[in-house]
Parts: sequence; C-alpha cells; structure tokens
Amino acid sequence: EFPPPNPIRLQWEMPQECLEVIENSMEIAQDLLNDVDLHILKHDAYGKGLIKTFRTSPDAFIQMALQLAYYRDAGKFCLTYEASMTRLYREGRTETVRSCTIESCEFAKAMDDRTKTKEERIALLKRATDKHADGYKEAMTGKGIDRHLFCLYIVSKYLGIESPFLKEVLSEPWRLSTSQTPHQQTNKIDTCKNPELISAGGGFGPVADDGYGVSYIIAGEDVIFFHISAKNAYSETDARRFGRKICEAMDDLKNLFSK
Repeated sequence: EFPPPNPIRLQWEMPQECLEVIENSMEIAQDLLNDVDLHILKHDAYGKGLIKTFRTSPDAFIQMALQLAYYRDAGKFCLTYEASMTRLYREGRTETVRSCTIESCEFAKAMDDRTKTKEERIALLKRATDKHADGYKEAMTGKGIDRHLFCLYIVSKYLGIESPFLKEVLSEPWRLSTSQTPHQQTNKIDTCKNPELISAGGGFGPVADDGYGVSYIIAGEDVIFFHISAKNAYSETDARRFGRKICEAMDDLKNLFSK
C-alpha cells in the first residue's frame, strides 16, 4: 500500500462575474437570516417523566399543548404539519401527521370554556391524544394522506391533467409546522448523570409567511426544548409571545391532573 499524497492548497481563480454572483447570493442569504424571529425555550417545569404518569403519549400531549397555544395566540385553528418517519419501508423518509383534528379543536375550546368541568376536559384531552396517536401510526405505516396527494400531483403533471381538487388542497398553507427531533443518537453520554451536557439541539423556520415553525426536543425525563420561529416581516406573529402561550398551555394541561 502506498501512503496517500500530501494535501495541497487549492488555488482558485475567481472571475469578477463569479464574485458578483457569490456576493448577490450572500445578500439574499443574509436577508433571509435577518427575517427569522427565533426563540429557544427551555421548558423545565416538567418533562416526559411526569407526562407518562398521565397515561398519555408525550408527543401527543405536546401536540395538544401546541394546538391550545395556537388557538389562544391566533383565536383560531390552522392546518398543522407534524413530521413522522416511514423508515419501515425501503427508501422511506417522512409522512405528515395532521395534528389539528376535530378532537383537538374540541379539547382546546373546552380548556377556555368555564362551563366545562376538569373531568370533561381530561376526557376530551384523552380523546384528542388517542386520535393523534392513531394518526401517527397510520402515517408511519403508509396510510398517510400527504405523500399520496403528492404522488397524485406528480402523475397529474405527467399526464397534463389539471385537477382543481389537487390545486386547492396543495395550496393550503401550513401555518403551524412542527416536528419532534431526537435529542441524542449515541450511548456515549449519560445525560442523567451529566445533565450539564444536555443540548438544545436545532430547529427550522416557518413554512408559511404568517406561521410558526416549532421544533421540540424531549431531553431526558424533565426537560423539553422548543425552537419557535416566525418571520419578522409579518407583524402579527411573535416567537417569544408564542413561547409564553406554550408555557401557559403546558402548565394548564399539567394542572388538569393535579390533585
């Protein structure tokens, strides 16, 4: 075996035309960056350890808190995207869980309805989280909606067929785009023994100009990180305000189960 050659410094020849394109791309990227309103929230009042004692899925519980927070922030509901894996299939990547359901809306409305009892709210929460869990399972096992719609769209374009249905349904904005992202993918670090090594991870931007992007990371048993993003150009969204709504919603959901 021959040793690899020594590395050499590459000499670049940059014509003025190329430099101008690079500079223009840099300005576009900087404008996009400056438009991002990002708030990183460390929710350490409680985490998945306590949520599991409520006998519900931590992911579904957090999604219901997001639905309640958005309803209180905007005064309405919106089409909500949650990413799920389809790794059960070769080449499988993601599918969409539509987290905003009739059941989640009924639960969110009940939380601010003074005529509803705590028991009724808990029952509606259970119904909404069960519906969410079913939707997640369907998305993971190839029974989702959105990749199917995308394939129909590709076929319609290939065949040159205009579909008013596809045109309408694929143009609907995802004003709340969410995803649970993994905290750590290595067993080299024990975050229970070394809580100072817990990381907030990363997030993503909003999909709609008037929407929010919410990445959440369940870190250990007692901490949940939220990366909340919006666009500065749209004055009616505010990442920090939405973060406060999420904290209030998480607190109200916990209080449902307090003795």
